[in-house]
Amino acid sequence: MKKKRREIQRRISYLALFMLGAVVLIVCRYAWLQLVQGSALGERMKAQVGQDYAIQSPRGAILDRNGRELAVSTMTKSLYIDPSHVENPQELAENLAPLIGKTEQDILDDVAVGGGFVWVKRRMEQAEYEAVRQLIREKEYMSCLGFRDEAKRYYPNDVLAANVLGFVGTDDKGLDGIEQALDAMLKGEVKETYLTTDRQARPILDSIFSSRRRYMGDSCKTVELTIDSGIQFIVEQELDRAIAENNPKAITCVVMNPKNGEVLAMASRPSYNPNKFWDYNAEVWKNRAVSFIYEPGSTFKSVVAGAALQEKVVSPNQVFVDPGYVMVSGRRIQNWNGESFGTVTFTDVVKQSLNTGFAQVGLRLGAERLMKYARDFGFGEPTGIDLPGEESGILFKPEDMRDSDMATSAIGQSIAVTPLQLVTAVSAIANDGVLLKPHIVKTIRNADGSIYEERGKTEVRRVIDSATDKTLMGLLEQVVASGGGAKAQVKGYRIGGKTGTAQKIREDGSGYMDGRYIASFCGFAPVEDPQLTVLVMIDDPGTGNFYGGQIAAPVAGRIFAQLFRHMHIEPSSDPFAGMEPAEKKPQHRPARPFTGTIPDGKVVVPDFAGKSLREAAGLAADKGLTFQSEGSGYAVGQSIELNTLVDKGTTITVYFEPG
Repeated sequence: MKKKRREIQRRISYLALFMLGAVVLIVCRYAWLQLVQGSALGERMKAQVGQDYAIQSPRGAILDRNGRELAVSTMTKSLYIDPSHVENPQELAENLAPLIGKTEQDILDDVAVGGGFVWVKRRMEQAEYEAVRQLIREKEYMSCLGFRDEAKRYYPNDVLAANVLGFVGTDDKGLDGIEQALDAMLKGEVKETYLTTDRQARPILDSIFSSRRRYMGDSCKTVELTIDSGIQFIVEQELDRAIAENNPKAITCVVMNPKNGEVLAMASRPSYNPNKFWDYNAEVWKNRAVSFIYEPGSTFKSVVAGAALQEKVVSPNQVFVDPGYVMVSGRRIQNWNGESFGTVTFTDVVKQSLNTGFAQVGLRLGAERLMKYARDFGFGEPTGIDLPGEESGILFKPEDMRDSDMATSAIGQSIAVTPLQLVTAVSAIANDGVLLKPHIVKTIRNADGSIYEERGKTEVRRVIDSATDKTLMGLLEQVVASGGGAKAQVKGYRIGGKTGTAQKIREDGSGYMDGRYIASFCGFAPVEDPQLTVLVMIDDPGTGNFYGGQIAAPVAGRIFAQLFRHMHIEPSSDPFAGMEPAEKKPQHRPARPFTGTIPDGKVVVPDFAGKSLREAAGLAADKGLTFQSEGSGYAVGQSIELNTLVDKGTTITVYFEPG
């Protein structure tokens, strides 16, 4: 009995030792699996029951001021390959290549790269995606082929505003225009997530619902521009017509609201389709409105006239004697037609764009004041608009200027500006003499629709007094009403502006090109309440006609006419609306003829009745009288009766009324 008990105890001890050994073995195995191989096994399990997905939010939209889409993004599938898990490269290439429009060698080259990830085709069409997905299921290529979501950019209006919008590269990176300038705000975000899937990579369990939640990142903001797509379309249509009529190298137009600095349209020709930007020369991508610098020619005289009036070195009725050309520091400066206009007022100098008169005005202003006003009007530095690649332009340093530099700068030569700088400066004239910062971005909104930033009117400085500005606007209105800008007229509307014709500078800066010109017109309307400033610049017209008044002004006139209708701007019922009523001018009855001897130093006052302003000024100059005028049209009276004996140099005021 005792022996039997010991046997039982011995067996129990063996069993206990066995069980203890088993427990130790299990614990060691568990420790090995958890501590040593735990991470690797966890990753293997995770790979077997699910997949890591990168969910990308679409790039933010770009809209015009009325909410019309100019650039939008849709989510597409991009195909990648894991070369390390490809078992039969040749078979894979044969099956995959026909479905995605690539050669078998292309697929083999991708496999040969090695590693764990190589793009095969990005932003696939839906039909391609469906075909490849079916192939993956049938051939069980889940381990070596996969998809990732990527945003694809579309420009629904094709060429419209292309140079403003820019385009997006393959990595959702903005490469030009607004796309580049606001890339950080527009760019979509990528969120990494894990989805539980079945053997065919279909989401299961809670992943079914999470995969359907559209991820909207914090950075993919919507940008609303100041551009009006209707105005932009009108402008681009007219540019296409101007290209056909004048066969230029290029043409640029900017339309701005002078009251708040908003750019309503900005266009260039030639242009491109941003949906297929790779098909075009990179030179065409540039936005010439901000990146092209040129000599402005006579359009710059608007600024010089404003400076001269503000500094009181001239008055509208001041008389100039135009000999047809002047010599300044050995340089000959002549009028656009090479002819003399005789005795004229400063109003005529502006109307007829006389280089001789403006050269004299430039010398009277001097280098310091001339360059000061040029900079005050915004030339010589970027405007700061929300677009990339903006040029500063070129101005003289006052201390480096000779007399000839002052004279040529005053007629818009020897300096360089951008189209945007010029339209901004003329907008300051239309805005009561106050310069505004131009802007093309109106509002930036978050993904949830809330406002992130608003960009509005920004005053830079007052450049000329209000009274001076009104006088200047009147002079520029005369340019369109009866001067060199007459072809920009629109019946029933008051338009002010200035034409320009400038020779093109050689690319190496060594002088001017023979027979190569830039024709331009920049103006505003309606004069009584300016709502539009329009610049048209035609680069190197190829039809032989190169004067701004002949080819640029008509384009601007057609644009003005269509925009008045588009914006419902009422005609000016009274062309002299807003002007103070003229005082009753004295009417003088003829005096008795002077019959005595005329002493030395004396002169007999002639009869100015019925003469034009130019004829009256010339008659006064011939008699040795100092001439002043009031009104416009034809002479109806004079401050000193005719046949009166007066001293030479006596000032006589002649009163004019429309005929």
